[in-house]
Amino acid sequence: MANTKSTKKRIKQNEKRHIKNNQVRSSIRTASKKTIKAIETDENINLETIHHLYKNFVKSIDTASRKRIIHWKTAARKKSRLAKKINSLSQQ
Repeated sequence: MANTKSTKKRIKQNEKRHIKNNQVRSSIRTASKKTIKAIETDENINLETIHHLYKNFVKSIDTASRKRIIHWKTAARKKSRLAKKINSLSQQ
């Protein structure tokens, strides 16, 4: 248990950051899933919509990476894999 004022404050700060970080990670997963769902289920492939969803995904993951919520290499890997799927669509 915390004994000093500073450790009590630090515990509060860590809890707030933990909640915020989880929200950001969740929004990244949601954006990723929306984009993947649009790629896989869209019969009349609307590339404009898919590119818009991908753009939102990249924006959210880059922001998280910049704030060091996720590692920059993880962000690069996720963007690359999703871009690869989108590019395979546009080549068909």
